[in-house]
Amino acid sequence: MSMHWNFDKPLRTMCNTAANEADKALWEKENLGGITEDNNRLPMPIVLLVALTIITAFAVTFPLWGQRPTAAIYVGYIKAMNLPEVLAIKDDNEAIKKIIQLNAAGPHEAMLDRHPVNMDDLRIMKPDMEALMATKGVDLHDYEVVGDHVVLANFEGNKRADGSVIRQQPWWDKGYLIDIFYLSYFFIAVTILIKRLPPSSWQPRHNH
Repeated sequence: MSMHWNFDKPLRTMCNTAANEADKALWEKENLGGITEDNNRLPMPIVLLVALTIITAFAVTFPLWGQRPTAAIYVGYIKAMNLPEVLAIKDDNEAIKKIIQLNAAGPHEAMLDRHPVNMDDLRIMKPDMEALMATKGVDLHDYEVVGDHVVLANFEGNKRADGSVIRQQPWWDKGYLIDIFYLSYFFIAVTILIKRLPPSSWQPRHNH
C-alpha cells in the first residue's frame, strides 16, 4: 500500500493532497469519545525547553557519561595495600576505608568515587597491576578495569614515538557519540510522524 510521500515541502507536510484530504475526513469523522483534538503546532516555549534540557544534560555530565575506569586511577590503592598501617587492619571494610582516605584529594579522586572497588577486587587486581607497574614503558592509561580484571583497552589511536599504539578512550567517545545518534534518531522519527499529518494551518471541525 502506497504511503503517498511528498517531499516538496517537508516542514509543512510529507503527504500528498489526496492523503491529506483522506486524513482530514477521518479526523473530522472521529469524535474520540467526545475528546476533540486540534491540529496546532508545538508551542515554541516547549521546543526551547526541550533544547535547553538536552544542552543542560550534556553540559552537566561532561565528560562523565560513559567514561571508563583506567588502571592508572587504582595505582594509589595498590601501593597503599602494602603499607604497614593498612596491613595491620584485619577488617576489609576498615581497610578499604583507610586506603580511600590515604588517596583522598588525589588527581583521580572523582573517578575513584564513580568507580568504587572493595578489598576483594583489589586482591584480584593486585598481581596484574603490580606486573604492569613493574614493566618499563607501560602506560596504565592504556589499560581498563572491567569488573575486577585489568585488560588492555580496545581503543586504537595514534602511535607513540616508540611505535606503541595509544589505547586510551578519546574525549568524544565517552557516551556522547551514541547519545547523539539516538537523539537524532528520535527527533527525525518524531518529525516524520508529525509531518505525516495534515499541515497545522488546517483545523478539524469535529462535526460542528
